[in-house]
Amino acid sequence: MDPRTDNRADIRDFLARRRAQLTPEQVGLPTSGRRRVPGLRRQEVAVLAGVSTEWYTRLEKGHISGVSEDVLDAVARTLQLSEDERTYLFDLAKAAQPSPAARRRRKAVEIPPRVQWLLDSMTLSAAFVTNGRLDMVATNALARALLAPMFHSATTDERGRPNFARFLFLDRGSHDFIDDWDHGANITVALLRAEAGRFPNDKALREIVGELSTVSTEFRTLWAAHNVRVHHSGVKRFHHPDAGPIQLTYQPLDLPMSAHEAHSLTIYTAEPGTPDEDRLKLLASWSATRLRTAEPTADQDLRP
Repeated sequence: MDPRTDNRADIRDFLARRRAQLTPEQVGLPTSGRRRVPGLRRQEVAVLAGVSTEWYTRLEKGHISGVSEDVLDAVARTLQLSEDERTYLFDLAKAAQPSPAARRRRKAVEIPPRVQWLLDSMTLSAAFVTNGRLDMVATNALARALLAPMFHSATTDERGRPNFARFLFLDRGSHDFIDDWDHGANITVALLRAEAGRFPNDKALREIVGELSTVSTEFRTLWAAHNVRVHHSGVKRFHHPDAGPIQLTYQPLDLPMSAHEAHSLTIYTAEPGTPDEDRLKLLASWSATRLRTAEPTADQDLRP
């Protein structure tokens, strides 16, 4: 049996949607008469990319295996794909290759103690590690305090670990906690879509997508839009139940720990000298106090 990944539906939907989003004016083509389809025609994309219409039609139907990088580059330029979208297209092509590696099952990676030590050393920043499925697999104390509604949510896994997508789409409290919920939801789904392009056979990822697509109309709509995001940073605002409104900048960093599992270290910080910094310091103080309260004293350690 051919071991390649059957991701033709993803390829077809992605290319067709991007083609439909472009107008002739955007690519320098003259416009005349009524057009029966939105965006560019297939033959127009083919001409601009320097390939035959038959060839591009076959590509848009999902037959991407064996396509050269030069041709993919030409299609990406013609469709004016962003850097993240270009990466996604190449990931789809790579996954479609007839290679046993494409079907290798990923195993969960244990977080090394040194990574937890790193997180714990960040006392004035909320820091956590996520995998490509957006499971929060390691945190520091301030992250647990800042993201308390996520940790207290019924959407956590059996080990009490939150998943950003499950919290956003399955816990209605996420709308109260996260300011600009729509923006956060768009980014979350785009990150999952990019991960699906890299690892289309990830069983755990398919289960999350299947669950959310079944239960959440919002997720199902965003997933069908086929937007992708690989790297992201910016500003996020929360309505914390204890600290009140707080605005933080965040920056994710790649954390290479395994060849078969992607991890990202994300750090939330506040602008110095702002009320947001004061609120974050307050949360840090509370989390440190709770940690000391939870730890046994020296006398307790010596009791039989």
